[in-house]
Amino acid sequence: MKKTKNRWLIALSAVGIHISIGSVYAWSVFTNPLIDQYGWDLSYVSLTFSIAILFLGLSAAFMGHFVEKHGPRRSGIVSATFFGVGMMASGGAAALESIWLLYVTYGILAGIGLGIGYITPVSTLVKWFPDRRGLATGLAIMGFGFSAMIASPIMATLIESVGIPATFLILGIVYFIIMMASALYLERPPEGYMKEFVQEKKKTPDLSQLTANEAVKTRRFWLLWVMLFINITCGIAILSVASPIAQEIAGLSAGAAATMVGIMGFFNGAGRIAWASISDYMGRPNVYTTFFLIQIVSFFALPSVTHALLFQVILFLIISCYGGGFASVPAYIGDLFGTKQLGAIHGYILTAWAAAGLVGPLLVSWIREVTESYVLTLSIFGITLIAALFVSLWIRVDIKKLKQMNQIKQEKAAQKLSS
Repeated sequence: MKKTKNRWLIALSAVGIHISIGSVYAWSVFTNPLIDQYGWDLSYVSLTFSIAILFLGLSAAFMGHFVEKHGPRRSGIVSATFFGVGMMASGGAAALESIWLLYVTYGILAGIGLGIGYITPVSTLVKWFPDRRGLATGLAIMGFGFSAMIASPIMATLIESVGIPATFLILGIVYFIIMMASALYLERPPEGYMKEFVQEKKKTPDLSQLTANEAVKTRRFWLLWVMLFINITCGIAILSVASPIAQEIAGLSAGAAATMVGIMGFFNGAGRIAWASISDYMGRPNVYTTFFLIQIVSFFALPSVTHALLFQVILFLIISCYGGGFASVPAYIGDLFGTKQLGAIHGYILTAWAAAGLVGPLLVSWIREVTESYVLTLSIFGITLIAALFVSLWIRVDIKKLKQMNQIKQEKAAQKLSS
């Protein structure tokens, strides 16, 4: 008989993929060196990151069915190839001093690798950890959140010592090796894995077992999409202006604000594993409602908090909810739609990320320019979070109806057996 793989090594492989692709969040390390060396405008350089995030969302949406059909190993290999080759080719784009080629190599090629790599391990981990869905997906997505903290100083050192083209090439090779090794260990659990737990779970089964195309036709899919969209929009908005807000409201120096932004990276990653683990005990609906309650209070309180330490603590709490939203959503999808095509459904849901990535920073910048203050900006986001809180309560109506329908079906089935 074939030996069953260690599920914790499967989880480690998932972290290997996510910690590699998560380096996209360290893109800002390249910004000033690219501007200084090649004379490109800031907006042109920043567009590279925006294209990468756009293709992350698009490829996650369109390649979800590929992940489900061909399994995590083949999908992981495809992700490693696109991301690794995209990074290595970016070195060539930099050497040729072509910003347009950089858009293709880093923005499109690496961006496609990002999207496939993001969803590849998640549905697999949910199947390996039927007893701890939140913890398992939180572990992988935690790697994505922490990656920028690890990658940033390495990138800065490499740029200083070997230059921009060689940095892209070295990172591309390293990430390709890590992702390929991780992908080759990934596989679906064997038939009948954790049979005892699965049989026990049948007493409280998933609300449904739907395909991705069936899921998008339900109201609860779009309610979950809206919740994730608002959570990400508010989180990205705060991330994009954290330093100037801290300087304007709490009076932090530029250096102290920069340190704060670095620490926010830690809470982004830690929030993913912490909130996802908590969701296994509290339940996903309760965790999302908690996210929005915490953030409503935080966004309305921030403008009046002038104490530097308290201001930073509130920001860290907001960012932990931002990270926690990413990590809890795959398990929430499993609860609502089952694991039949979780990867494909997750891909569709992640279009909320692509949309929020465009809306959040643009909206916060526009409001700041119009009002010349961040106070109104924070209040407007606070109001959108009230809407998200309402949606998090609304989705419970659908959940309650589904539970009642499932209970009626079980009672009818039991009656048939007894007769």
